[in-house]
Amino acid sequence: MKALSGSRFNALWLVLVAVMIATRFKHFGDMLHLPDASMAVFFLGGLYLRRHWTFVAMVLLAVALDWVSISYAGVSDFCVTLAYSFLPLAYAVLWYAGRWYAPRVDQGALSLLGAFCVAVVAAVLSFAVSNGSFYWLGGRYAQPHMAEYLSRLWQWGPLFVRTTISYVAVALVLHAVIARMASASAAHEKEA
Repeated sequence: MKALSGSRFNALWLVLVAVMIATRFKHFGDMLHLPDASMAVFFLGGLYLRRHWTFVAMVLLAVALDWVSISYAGVSDFCVTLAYSFLPLAYAVLWYAGRWYAPRVDQGALSLLGAFCVAVVAAVLSFAVSNGSFYWLGGRYAQPHMAEYLSRLWQWGPLFVRTTISYVAVALVLHAVIARMASASAAHEKEA
């Protein structure tokens, strides 16, 4: 897939920023709360935006949103430990997996299926980094051990991965629809 033009890059970046802001914390109340799309945003950012500085900007946005959530929205700071410093690495797993796969993306169903599969693997690895660092370095468990860690990994991992890949699946379906519409429009213009 070719790199996005300036206006398309900016538009997609704004959409991803808006999605992260809208889903990062419960600022609209429980009725309208969507699951956090941040991890999917990082994968999609790598897939479509690719630029390193954009990754850094998105990490800074995530940290700023967490700070606002904790300072002003009453969100618990339970997860803010030494392990929080590993979140950029968890985000990087997603971003750079998307960035790695980006040249292989085209309008074909197989390339989009490939993107989905890469997103699944990246989400699993990202969760292992974030959850593992929290469990082993967060200081919240008096006597951490592997059996308890694996139990918690299996307890929370499927929800995390399912949420991430659900958002990615929606984005890839939108990608397919938009690509098909663009192809149909181009074919129609050639005939005219």
